[in-house]
Amino acid sequence: MSRTEFTQVGKVARELEQCMKCGFCAYVCPVYQEEKTEASLARGKNELVKLLVSGELEINRELADRLYKCTGCMTCTANCPARAEIPRIVVAARADLAGEMGMRFPYGLIYRQVLAKRGVMGLALAAASRLQGVLMPRTSGTLRHMPDFLSAFGKGRRIPSVARKFLRRQLPEVTAAAGRRTLRVGYFSGCMNEFVSPEVGRRTVELLARRGVEVVFPRVQGCCGAAVFLGAGDFETARKMADRNAAAFEGLDYVVTDCATCACALTEYAHFLADTPEREEAYARFSGKVRHVASFLVDVLEAADFRAPALFDGKKVTWHDPCHLNRHLGVREQPRRILESLGGVRYVEMPEADRCCGMGGQFNLLHYELSMKIAKRKSENIEAADADVVVTACPGCQLQLADSASRLEKPQRVVSLMDVIE
Repeated sequence: MSRTEFTQVGKVARELEQCMKCGFCAYVCPVYQEEKTEASLARGKNELVKLLVSGELEINRELADRLYKCTGCMTCTANCPARAEIPRIVVAARADLAGEMGMRFPYGLIYRQVLAKRGVMGLALAAASRLQGVLMPRTSGTLRHMPDFLSAFGKGRRIPSVARKFLRRQLPEVTAAAGRRTLRVGYFSGCMNEFVSPEVGRRTVELLARRGVEVVFPRVQGCCGAAVFLGAGDFETARKMADRNAAAFEGLDYVVTDCATCACALTEYAHFLADTPEREEAYARFSGKVRHVASFLVDVLEAADFRAPALFDGKKVTWHDPCHLNRHLGVREQPRRILESLGGVRYVEMPEADRCCGMGGQFNLLHYELSMKIAKRKSENIEAADADVVVTACPGCQLQLADSASRLEKPQRVVSLMDVIE
């Protein structure tokens, strides 16, 4: 690939020179802590991209795989003296590499023919819901053991049960506000709360309605595209998804989601996917309205009176910071304020609450065992907090922590933030 073909990297070329090569990232990178190789570091990945752009390195699958071995947690940037945003460079490089090499099978097929098409995804998961009892035995709670013939996605992996009744069959398109309406917002469900945990989406919408918010649940919305463009670098497919989502929420005061990854991806449309002035304007207008529900409740509604369901009475709860919520979006104190306000529940801060759990979307699929090694340290921190319940605000983190707890036979229950609020 010639220098001029690195069009996406070219847009962040200034960032390539930000790295001071000081190595501070070595002390905090979750991948480097497990592998101890220079290519695992932000510094190393930055150098790889520079060598690719200069033509000193030839593109090959092994080199591309090194750029995919990053969770995108932004811990490197948060601890970098120069604030070099290497994860953004990595995403741009993935896009250029995907354009040149294509995507690894079967991910390209899944992203373009399933994730990008909500109807197809719904049909596929409806079939999975009917077959899961036969093919995937339960391990604990709602987790199931992935069958051996799918071991390429992670041998021993525990995955959640697919819901019998999807969210769009449980919620009307418009949920009226209780009492006087203060705002009219759109609810972005994301894939997990649409197909796997619809009860979380239902709680979110009902809570907002009780607080005077009219909630619109557009049926035409689709996947946020995080795995497609942030993970795989397929910007072309992601633009179609972004176009649909931006149009679906026109005319609303805010777009509220209870998924940290979705919130992050939706706010990144303009930065990564806007290839025309029209798209830049539409994406910026849309992204400016996006709020994670924790931020919306505390910062917009200024709510402070929360209570927990009776089943959490007397429980000790701790909080895991999703990387997309904390470092990407800057939402850190809001969920803690909510948890600390819950009557009958004792909140404790776990050590390294903001340390990456190792999920990282596609990273977990490509490097499952490495992902679980990273999760083990998080599990140790949870154990040190001596909590009964781990609360988080990202379905991906929730899945990762529950999978790790099941593998390590830990007793802590992992739940969504919306599970502990009434």
